[in-house]
Amino acid sequence: MTKIQLPEINTSQQTITMPYLGLVCITFDKQVRFRTITRTRYLKLSLQQREDTLKELYQHNLRCLDGALSFCQQQNIRLYRMSSALFPLSDMEDEIGANILEEMSNDLGKIGQRSQILGIRMVLHPDQFVVLSSDSSEVVQTSIKILARHARTLDLLGLPQSPWALMNIHGGKSQRAEKLVKVISELPPSIKNRLTLENDEYAYNARDILDVCEQAGIPMVFDAHHHICYENLDSYDHPSVESMLLAARETWSNPDWQLVHISNGDSGFNDRKHSDLITAMPNAYHQVPWIEVEAKHKEKAITYLQDWWLIQNN
Repeated sequence: MTKIQLPEINTSQQTITMPYLGLVCITFDKQVRFRTITRTRYLKLSLQQREDTLKELYQHNLRCLDGALSFCQQQNIRLYRMSSALFPLSDMEDEIGANILEEMSNDLGKIGQRSQILGIRMVLHPDQFVVLSSDSSEVVQTSIKILARHARTLDLLGLPQSPWALMNIHGGKSQRAEKLVKVISELPPSIKNRLTLENDEYAYNARDILDVCEQAGIPMVFDAHHHICYENLDSYDHPSVESMLLAARETWSNPDWQLVHISNGDSGFNDRKHSDLITAMPNAYHQVPWIEVEAKHKEKAITYLQDWWLIQNN
């Protein structure tokens, strides 16, 4: 297995390695905020108004995306999860939004190039409407359409068609693993080559998703908090956490790209709602290269976690 090179932190006493920690979409202090528009409001506009509105909105959000990269650079954050609503309604049947993005391809390409120059990994988590395991063929086709739109956006940003620029989704409807594998196997490369699956706390546990990922030939994003909630465990250091983490690593063709999620329960250890900060971390996560921090206080949680990491390793 390829040796994972974790980032280093230099202190006066020692050199400490720690994973790259990821910011999810926006900042708690409102430095990074995106605008949107509802489908209902959009449909009330004339065709020209739709074009003018989306063009201005997309330009605004692209500037905010550039600002998000600047913020990550300033805070030494090397992983950024883009909002799935970055370019709202770009998958509409009128194709106005899609055409605007094509016209903005040069500007999108510059943002993607800047992320690579800064060494900031950009990933995406499409919304809950993406359900590839649905019994409804219409829902499945709509889900694929959404993924195709996101994949095209990643292409316009110049990001690789690989799990480096991943699109992470959940398994969706339970007890549909066979269908999930079949649908994934038929996806176009621009989607499948970026697709990852995450275990959840309701429908697909870590073992279920691992099996699907192994059969479909895509990476698994392990979420320790979802795992302990599903299995009703009382510690992040239960042996199954490390075993599932290592099993998930085997699904990554490049283990240096393995990404995991961390969150803590809000009102209790097994609470599914996310807490403000991360105050408990699996010891096994000292072995991983990339961690998305899913906490309400966003960048403040990352700073807290960075400080915690130093204290724990001193």
